[in-house]
Amino acid sequence: MVDAPGAVNDDTAQDLVHRLGIESGMIVQELGWDDDCDASISEAVEDVVGEELLDDQTDELCDVVLLWWRAADGDLVDGLVDAGRNLSPEGRIWLLSPAAGNDGAIAPGEVNESAQLAGLVQTKSDRIRDFQGACLVPSGTKR
Repeated sequence: MVDAPGAVNDDTAQDLVHRLGIESGMIVQELGWDDDCDASISEAVEDVVGEELLDDQTDELCDVVLLWWRAADGDLVDGLVDAGRNLSPEGRIWLLSPAAGNDGAIAPGEVNESAQLAGLVQTKSDRIRDFQGACLVPSGTKR
């Protein structure tokens, strides 16, 4: 059977959230979400954690921050520093930007350089549907 256009296969959504390292009970904040983002990713994360994703108004410590970012969003270093404000010491930021060849894509070198300047280290990179994901953790964190 073929899924309807835009439908999310549960196995695919669970696999996606597993690849992001997100588990039930984690506190997840989402920043930079807009109409060009993939709502099914956010919804899959909410399904796994059992709560709505926190927005930029929270002061709660977060296990994971999903940061949607496009080349036109401004200075990536500033965006990463802001995203890290509520990050728990063991937390991580998933930077999600349009995949190469799409409007708003960010060069991999810019991600690495910006992460270093923001005091972060990239631990992995993964294609998440139409987005390039970079997992970033605070420098000195063993993972």
